[in-house]
Amino acid sequence: MINQEIRSLEPHKLWNFFSDLNAVPRPSKKEEKVREFIKNFGNSLNLETLEDRVGNILIKKPATSGLETKKKVVLQSHLDMVCQKNNDVNFDFDSEGIKMQIEGDWVSAVGTTLGADNGIGVASIMAILASDNIEHPDIEALFTIDEETGMTGAFGLEEGFLSGDILLNLDTEEDDEIDIGCAGGIDVSAFKTYPLEAANSHEISAKLEIIGLHGGHSGMDIHKGLGNSNKLVSRFLYAFLDSGIKVESFDGGGLRNAIPREATVKFVISNEKKNTIESIFDRLRKDIVEEFKNIEENLEILLSWEDSQNQTLTKEDTFTFVSALTALHNGVFRMSPEIADLVEASNNIARVELIDGKAKILCLTRSSVESSKLWLADSLKSVLSLAGMNVEFSGSYPGWKPNPDSEILKTAIKIYQDQNLEKPMVMACHAGLECGIIGEKYPEMEMISFGPTIKGAHSPKEKVSISSVQKYWIYLLEILKNIPARH
Repeated sequence: MINQEIRSLEPHKLWNFFSDLNAVPRPSKKEEKVREFIKNFGNSLNLETLEDRVGNILIKKPATSGLETKKKVVLQSHLDMVCQKNNDVNFDFDSEGIKMQIEGDWVSAVGTTLGADNGIGVASIMAILASDNIEHPDIEALFTIDEETGMTGAFGLEEGFLSGDILLNLDTEEDDEIDIGCAGGIDVSAFKTYPLEAANSHEISAKLEIIGLHGGHSGMDIHKGLGNSNKLVSRFLYAFLDSGIKVESFDGGGLRNAIPREATVKFVISNEKKNTIESIFDRLRKDIVEEFKNIEENLEILLSWEDSQNQTLTKEDTFTFVSALTALHNGVFRMSPEIADLVEASNNIARVELIDGKAKILCLTRSSVESSKLWLADSLKSVLSLAGMNVEFSGSYPGWKPNPDSEILKTAIKIYQDQNLEKPMVMACHAGLECGIIGEKYPEMEMISFGPTIKGAHSPKEKVSISSVQKYWIYLLEILKNIPARH
């Protein structure tokens, strides 16, 4: 019933294609089903449909009558989605379609990410390709893979696969923005295997849980001061160190591009220190709840006890592990001195895991300036190396350098002003868009990015505004009608 309500929203074709798309599982690096879905869609329209060696799909559609002399446009969105769910939700992203719901002006999912990032962009392109009454120049519809966990689709894109003059990336999440630049990123990963020791009969085991945090996009939301479950847990552990705790296990966060919402740690302490730990916990819990009361209203911090049975790190290794996690930078590292209110560099401590003595700490470091990206990554490496961990850098991708003088930007600004009687915000964003990577392969291609308003991307709170989708759709169609002519 809800799905039918969503299909009845305006614009009908876009929401119908979004519903069709969300019925297809599409986790990052597991896009086989959605790639077949898109290829079958292109072939069903008798449009030239190509797949490159890494799995990107390209569908070509000739210009409508009268627009044959306009510049060729690449419409680009990514097929994969961030797969996050609440712990109390039973859902398999590999086999199930997203369960959607309408809440006022918003479409959201039931306990999971929605996939509006970047599914609305994909559905928009599908609606344009399927239409027989939308005016547009020659179109190359590029559907990339694996944007969310490495941008391997954009990295694998071959020179010559595209022939367009202008790229419209439909992956921005505020409908009054036109993005002309973005941050680059690098994955920082640390590993170590610790020797374990058995607990003794005078020790008990404690479980500390952080739940209920908002989470969110580790780039676009990093400046909001939201709670990071891994850092909050480390704050408790550091306060417990003088009491002689020994860490048993740690399970916090998930994907690198999502601010972690939940974390659980188990540790062992002597029976006689139980009251001390509870006293420290109560005090620190009150402090943290007070600090975050205006932005993390659903935060819960829980402590429970059980008889000790499992092996743990030594006190010395616990001290080193916890100290490193406490010292590791999380959040905004530097604001841009050139663009007002733009985060230049940041780090997200995305995943912390300790199982049977095997530890890993996974971060995503972002910056719009390559030198500060590498400086922050080296800063993290220095802390982790001092803790005896093996540190690896991987998945580095470039930022997208703004071009404020492009023809398509001037066209897009004018259309926005005419439609909305106000200027759009022309800006760079602190997220990783594929434009930077594609731009390195196609340096002459003009690029802008825009989209509808999406809140809570990369978290189960993700939602997209219905009225914003309508506004964005009208704007997109008007841009296509007014693409500059070839010189």
